[in-house]
Amino acid sequence: MIHYINLRVIAHSTEDISRVRGALDFFLWNAIGKPEGTVTDDYIEVTDIEGHYGNSSVMLSSQITRKSDSVRLARFIRDHMSPEDVELLRSEMPDRLDDDQLFHMRFDKQAASLGKLVLSSSSDAIIVKVKIATYPQNRILAGQIVEELFG
Repeated sequence: MIHYINLRVIAHSTEDISRVRGALDFFLWNAIGKPEGTVTDDYIEVTDIEGHYGNSSVMLSSQITRKSDSVRLARFIRDHMSPEDVELLRSEMPDRLDDDQLFHMRFDKQAASLGKLVLSSSSDAIIVKVKIATYPQNRILAGQIVEELFG
């Protein structure tokens, strides 16, 4: 079962924050089951941050906690990835699931701003962390849940 899904993206000072926001909204609209263009202010936390070299950036983050929204977002991600990305995700599943049962994915933020889901290995991406809940905590069972959701 999914406990929650965290989404996070950074808008660097050289980027148009509305485009980066649009990339995050692409995920949120599909999680909350609302049409494109729906205002998502209640779902997004905006934090001003400073980069390593003193440059200013904005971090946009959201946590999806409703079970129905989490499942809807997981299905959306799975259904809109290319077959190649699904295969890559499947092959990397054991490495993407950490000891805290967080399943890690990164998506290209430029592609998301254009309405496409593309896995990315870049640090400049939309970071998605899916918290898998098992009681008691069981990594093998969590892996099976991840396989059902994304494999």
